[in-house]
Amino acid sequence: MTRTWIYALAASLTAGTALAECATDAEIEAFVADYLSNTPTQALTKDGGIEDALCTQAKLTLALEPHKGPVAGYKAGLTSKPAQERFGVSEPVRGVLYRDMMLPDGAEVPANWGARPVFEADLILIVGDAAINQATTPEEVLTHVSAVHPFIELPDLTLAEGEPITGVTLTAIGVAPKLGVLGAAISVEDPAAMAQALGDMQVTLAAANGEVLAQVPGKAVLGHPANSALWLMSKGIEFKPGDMISVGSFGPLFPPAKGKGGATATYNGLPGDPSVSVVFTD
Repeated sequence: MTRTWIYALAASLTAGTALAECATDAEIEAFVADYLSNTPTQALTKDGGIEDALCTQAKLTLALEPHKGPVAGYKAGLTSKPAQERFGVSEPVRGVLYRDMMLPDGAEVPANWGARPVFEADLILIVGDAAINQATTPEEVLTHVSAVHPFIELPDLTLAEGEPITGVTLTAIGVAPKLGVLGAAISVEDPAAMAQALGDMQVTLAAANGEVLAQVPGKAVLGHPANSALWLMSKGIEFKPGDMISVGSFGPLFPPAKGKGGATATYNGLPGDPSVSVVFTD
């Protein structure tokens, strides 16, 4: 349902308009093999720019859909200052979400779910109707969001030690989607109240033993979590009803060892102070 831009770009590649640094079919094939086997791999489009990276992302997305299910939405990555500082970027990056990467609250996940696995507190918005594409403020975004989900994303940074992890190489690989744990839906009954709650909430990410790993306000993501949707639209994304929007990380990314067996993200200030948890297994 979200693949219009992917098909359009794929069509342009077929027409012979591929960018010079867009990954070759052989490079995509090698990356997919390493991704599926959790093998550290080479960066794609590391000598290119963001347009080359988006070209590569479109080709890679089509190659991964048979393994991860269809594209279910989009993600804004590196939306918090700590994440941007870690990867040396000054604005977010854009990627995709796959249907089959989503796991239920409390899911058990092998601690080596990727070649370079990390976890983060995140949040999912569910698009209610296409009028979201005309929104210009967080409250207007929430008017066209049907539900909010607590979300712990489990990305795989994938790239071998020494390979460059930059805004370009992250974009090329779709901003490292691998798995994610989706909490119960919170219906948006009052958009203004939800917009206020999302901005004011405190998001706490804790290890399985209760150790607090990060505690940040909702405003840590681009000043308000709904701004991630606005940023994605500013980059040309057109949302459709049912699309998932991952707003990005609330605080740093952590390796599985930091979770000491799992993690819980709690959203104090949202209705019911909801949480979502994951268990890491050996």
